[in-house]
Amino acid sequence: MPDEDRTPQQFRELLRAGYDYPDDIENTPGRRRRRRARRAHRQAERARTTQWIAQERRREPIGARAALLVVAVLLGVGALARFGPAWITGGEPTAARPPAAPGAPAATGPGPDGKPPAPGTPTAPAPSADLSDPERVAEQFVRHYLTRNPPQDGDHTAAVRRAEPWATAALTENLAGNNDPAFDRLVSRGGVSAVTAVTVTPAGRQLPVDTPLRMWRTVKATVDVVGYTAYTETSTLQVELTTTGTGWQVSRLLGV
Repeated sequence: MPDEDRTPQQFRELLRAGYDYPDDIENTPGRRRRRRARRAHRQAERARTTQWIAQERRREPIGARAALLVVAVLLGVGALARFGPAWITGGEPTAARPPAAPGAPAATGPGPDGKPPAPGTPTAPAPSADLSDPERVAEQFVRHYLTRNPPQDGDHTAAVRRAEPWATAALTENLAGNNDPAFDRLVSRGGVSAVTAVTVTPAGRQLPVDTPLRMWRTVKATVDVVGYTAYTETSTLQVELTTTGTGWQVSRLLGV
């Protein structure tokens, strides 16, 4: 029977059956040479048969059950893309958000009320910083500086720029020009941080006393982190504030 008239099942039966070797192989002198010739013949036959079966399968039309399976998989992928993880966990589906207006910056830092905005919502440009109250300045600086979203920020300088309105130019340049171990640690944990509470107290005797031009404050921030694991940590920073022509600004930072 010609090869093209055989079905895949017939080829499999031929493979399971004993081999009918050509006469030139059977007449090969020497038992070892004859075994090697038979082995080479079997390998060539298997390779040729495997290739033929693969070609036949590619030409076969997809069956009805297989087609239903493909459709089910495609529908499942579409549902996951539409509803997201909340659908899997049994929560409410996430409604699609309207795209931000062209040129509107992404919300990566706290809003005017000091709370981080909802992810993915556009925000208006930050208002001018109120520099009249040194403790409020210290709070706002730390709140903006420790609110971080590495996937959106890219590097730690984004948080430095968010805190810039409450800092001197020299401090901003110093922070932006040096590595931030806390940011690197956050990246390694796949985390996004949000400051949920800030307290500002006098620095104590270990730092210089207050003067009309300079003061130190201890700032404790409660930071919620969501990443590979969710956890809450407390960051304690010593903040120096200096009065300038426009008001109080953070001029030095200890504890980072």
